[in-house]
Amino acid sequence: MNDVTPPNRCRIVLIAPPGVPAERIGAAFEGGDVASLILPENGMDDASFQAFAEQIVPAAQAAGVAVVIAGDTRIAGRVQADGIHVEVGKAELAETIERFQAKMMVGTGGAKTRDDALELGELRPEYIFFGRFGYDNKPEPHPRNLTLGQWWADVIQIPCIVMAGSDIASVEAVAATGAEFVALSSAVFADGVDPKMAVASANALLDETAPRFED
Repeated sequence: MNDVTPPNRCRIVLIAPPGVPAERIGAAFEGGDVASLILPENGMDDASFQAFAEQIVPAAQAAGVAVVIAGDTRIAGRVQADGIHVEVGKAELAETIERFQAKMMVGTGGAKTRDDALELGELRPEYIFFGRFGYDNKPEPHPRNLTLGQWWADVIQIPCIVMAGSDIASVEAVAATGAEFVALSSAVFADGVDPKMAVASANALLDETAPRFED
């Protein structure tokens, strides 16, 4: 959401990997349009995770990037995040949506089949995520995530995020599914990668190749 008018095509969601410094996350925002950032706790204790999130949230929001805290609703509230991401069963997701959706967006993931996804979708989360944090270690996206993303985008109105691979070029395969969002992590934050340039490259590829959505 760095532009006044967001692009009318698949947009980038960043997922912070373990150990990434706050400065590298901030640098990624300089590369152009980023819709949101998901912050998993990545093995940090509560105090460390909260301190890390407190560094990130104001900078991200100032750049027009929504911040979603994964897994910890208390910390999401304390740091004034824009949303929470939970990967839980249907009953617990329903409870989370009931408690928090009036205050912040609630997204979910963890579905490995169409039936799993439809069960979660019945509860109307803000989005559903196809993929797993930290499992983008191959250049291309996982075929199952692409298949689920394409099916979901074809039949369900709730937006979906599909995990890309470790190669920036993999955003093209995700965008081709019709998914509203492509998740990038190692492709942007791996050692030796310039986060700003990686996001800029991803946006350029999406500008060139991603299907446009109807208004």
